[in-house]
Amino acid sequence: MEDHVHILTGLHPTIALADFVRDLKMASSLWIKQSKLFPYFSGWGDGYAALTYSYKDKDVIINYIKGQEMHHQTISFREELITLMKEQGIDIDHRFFSN
Repeated sequence: MEDHVHILTGLHPTIALADFVRDLKMASSLWIKQSKLFPYFSGWGDGYAALTYSYKDKDVIINYIKGQEMHHQTISFREELITLMKEQGIDIDHRFFSN
């Protein structure tokens, strides 16, 4: 998708999520800029969303990720994320939803 990526990963409990995301953004930004595969890439956004799921739901999540292009023809990423956050009672920081 042009405005977000999904990453399904296992993260060891000794690794802080914020550190993982920081390192992933730094390394991937460098690779993207050096490879010139995405000429309009200027950098990652400031925020990120992280969700946890049971390992037994892994195949469901993989299929969800694979269906992103079709899925977002009916609902935008922004709409979906805001709905999900509201359903979970998460306060929404609208600074991360500019545009």
